[in-house]
Amino acid sequence: MTYQDTLDWMFAQLPMYQRQGKTAFKKDLSNTIKLAEYLHHPEKNFKSVHVAGTNGKGSTSHMIASVLQEAGYKVGLYTSPHLKDFRERIRINGKPVSKQFVMGFIKKHKAFLEASQVSFFEMTVSMAFEYFSKKAVDVAVVEVGMGGRLDSTNIITPEVSVITNIGLDHVQFLGNTLELIAAEKAGIIKPNVPVVVGETQPETQPVFNAIAKANTTKVVYADRLVNKTYASDMVGYYQKKNIKTAFQTIEVLKQKGYKISEKAIEVGFLNVVKNTGLLGRWQVISEAPKVVCDTGHNKEGLSFVMHQISNQAYHNLHIVFGVVNDKDLSAIVDLLPKNATYYFCKPDIPRGKDAKQLQEELKPFGCIGATYSSVNKAYKTALKRALKDDFIFVGGSTFVVAEII
Repeated sequence: MTYQDTLDWMFAQLPMYQRQGKTAFKKDLSNTIKLAEYLHHPEKNFKSVHVAGTNGKGSTSHMIASVLQEAGYKVGLYTSPHLKDFRERIRINGKPVSKQFVMGFIKKHKAFLEASQVSFFEMTVSMAFEYFSKKAVDVAVVEVGMGGRLDSTNIITPEVSVITNIGLDHVQFLGNTLELIAAEKAGIIKPNVPVVVGETQPETQPVFNAIAKANTTKVVYADRLVNKTYASDMVGYYQKKNIKTAFQTIEVLKQKGYKISEKAIEVGFLNVVKNTGLLGRWQVISEAPKVVCDTGHNKEGLSFVMHQISNQAYHNLHIVFGVVNDKDLSAIVDLLPKNATYYFCKPDIPRGKDAKQLQEELKPFGCIGATYSSVNKAYKTALKRALKDDFIFVGGSTFVVAEII
């Protein structure tokens, strides 16, 4: 199989949550454990940092990886989902896994993967762990896919467990209260492994403290401990919280013997995008008109993005907007600006919400605009109509952003 054939097989034959939604969700780790045993436990061959949370876990993972790279370590980075190319998910020192490795892994293990009905995510995690093991990384920063307790990444025993924050997202899988979701995310807490929580929240703090105590370990809260501020190429307003979480994680690693200088921290934060290849976080696509895209899609993520938009100087606001069909619009409608022209579109995945349906559901809330047959058409129309001093925002879903960058 060619590289494209390999990806087509992975995407088409096996459950993939990002594309399908609920039907791809696995209720336990038995397949992941079976696959790890079959591969002779590659996850045991490298040190790791495990990062969970509702918002900011991707940005925080990239920040930690960037600082570790600047400190001279060979750093694996596993994140999801990808925006342009599957290989973004698996990197070493910012360089994506080779197409040859992806093809070779699937070719070698295809029979086992098929027979065991391994999901897309389980397969990708095991591929990442095998790659990090074979390439002998010093440390891998591993982002949780969803939740924590039942996530395929949760077979590692990391140097430190990180939970950025808790919000109401994926409630059909993780629970419909902050406390229930916190308990799922806290599933990554391991015996005697220190825990960094990014944000102190009254509903979730008792949950984290109790689970940490049961695992004879300690939780530290970054927002209470970190007073320093660092400049970063991650310019989104919301990144200030992620910088604190990443910094506190680095402090814990230093306590464990990692050699990380103040200069490595400063330069690491300044060069996150360059060092790791991160895309889609308050990413400025062009000026005059200014075009910004951001992958924030739930209540907490979008509130920060919309706050930042409100602080921009512009004449007219244009919003290219699409969501997935299981998105709870009632949670985000109040955040959406009513003084904007909307360009409703459907991301090109089976889970994408129909543009006309999205238009009808948002119309009563004062979000007015036309529908378009694709993200690209919506975006091109916005570019055509916008004046030089206008502002165009593209978002609502990771998959909308993926189609324009």
